[in-house]
Amino acid sequence: MDESEDVPKDFIKLKSEKLSVDEVSELVISPYCGAVSLFIGTTRNNFEGKKVIHLEYEAYTSMAETEIKKICRDVRQKWPSVKHIAVHHRLGVVPITEASVIIAVSSPHRTESLEAVMYCINTLKASVPIWKKNINTYLLSTKQQPILTARGVQPIYCQSQHQLVSRLSHPASLL
Repeated sequence: MDESEDVPKDFIKLKSEKLSVDEVSELVISPYCGAVSLFIGTTRNNFEGKKVIHLEYEAYTSMAETEIKKICRDVRQKWPSVKHIAVHHRLGVVPITEASVIIAVSSPHRTESLEAVMYCINTLKASVPIWKKNINTYLLSTKQQPILTARGVQPIYCQSQHQLVSRLSHPASLL
C-alpha cells in the first residue's frame, strides 16, 4: 500500500451499545504507524464518597459530533504526524466497569499519539456537550419513591416534588 492510499481518517461515533476496545483500536491501525495509543474511560463504583450504581450519558448529538471533529482538526494541527483518530462515546446507561469513552490515535512514534490522546480526552470533557449523571444509592433512596397503584407497588423516578405531585395528580401516568 502506498502511503497516499492510507489517508488520515477520523472515526467518530456516539452510541448506546457497548463499546469495543478491539473495534476502536483496529480503526486506527496503519502500516505507516509504529504507535497506537488508547484511552479507555470506564465507570467506577464510587464518586465523592458515594457508591455509584451506573452512569447515564446524554448528548446534544449533532453538536457533540461537530465539536469532536474540531478536536480532531486541532490534534492534526498540533501533531501533524498523527494518522488516524477514533473517538467513540457511549450514551444512555453505562454499568460499572464498562467503557464510557474510547479514544485511539495512531502515529509513527509514541510521543505524538500519547500526547494527542491526552489532548483529546481533556478537550472532550471540557467542551463537548455530553452530560454524565452518576446514579448512586443516595440518589435512588431519596429520589425513587414507591407508589401504590391498582397494579401494586410501582417504583417511579422523580427528580423533584413537582414531578411527584404531577404524577399523583394524573394517576393514568402511573399505569
